[in-house]
Amino acid sequence: MTQTAEQTAAVLSWRFFAVEVRKVDRLSPNFVRITFTGEDLHKFADNGYDQRIKLLTALPQVGFAHLPTSADWYTEWRDLPDGHRNPIRTYTIRAVRAHLNEVDVDMVLHGSTGPASKFAAEAQPGDVAYLMGPNADFEGIHGGIDFHPPAHTDCLLLGGDETAVPAIASILAKLPADARGEALLEVPEDGDQLTDVVAPPNVRVTWLPRNGAPQGDKLIPAVRQATRRMLGDVAGTPVTDLEDVDVDHDILWEVPEPLTDASRFYAWLAGEAAAIKTIRRHLVSECGVDRRSVAFMGYWRQGKAEDN
Repeated sequence: MTQTAEQTAAVLSWRFFAVEVRKVDRLSPNFVRITFTGEDLHKFADNGYDQRIKLLTALPQVGFAHLPTSADWYTEWRDLPDGHRNPIRTYTIRAVRAHLNEVDVDMVLHGSTGPASKFAAEAQPGDVAYLMGPNADFEGIHGGIDFHPPAHTDCLLLGGDETAVPAIASILAKLPADARGEALLEVPEDGDQLTDVVAPPNVRVTWLPRNGAPQGDKLIPAVRQATRRMLGDVAGTPVTDLEDVDVDHDILWEVPEPLTDASRFYAWLAGEAAAIKTIRRHLVSECGVDRRSVAFMGYWRQGKAEDN
């Protein structure tokens, strides 16, 4: 193998970025935007859409002393004792400013009981963390993006609760100017209707504040109504044998491969797993929407903490 080939082979699609908090902006009662800076962030790939990244926060007393950073870091991390494993949580990149060595991550405030919630609630400029994100030096597909509409889709449906708002906002910002569809965003309260969420002119954005209502109480009927507007009474042949997903024990995460043929309708739906499961049943079992035209993602389960 030549030296050039060895160097190419050594370039990983994802890598660690050592970062610190540059700025904290309280966007609303339940959203905060954290701007991270780091000397290597000019190599953070700006893919847009719903690009997932990992945030690793410091452990008390020891910080990141035990964090493995090799190519096989995750296996090594899993093998560490509990007290040596830095907490890992998944977020969506909201903005990348590689020329400034900055990235923005929008977070939902859920108290301060878990490590990520505590970080979001208490972050101050100078706080340190690590991001695991896409490496701009890698020339292939990075992965971590689940928004894959067919090229000529003319009817988009985006829907989610507050945990999906950053991803939906990022998707909307990346859509072409001629995109058409609807975005439905369920948030905790009226004050969480973020003013910087911008969509193409023919994509209608509807905020759905719960204001004390149960999780999914606003999103589920809104998706039903939007489906009727977009597809009419019949979208296709209803599926009577849709397999069940036990969201208390299994992860609901169904992301189809990108369709190569023309498909008029494409939906991307994420949020609390039980609510997404109900929407999945409606679209596929009741409306007969082709499962290859919908991405369903249970980001979290009410009453259940995310495992490390």
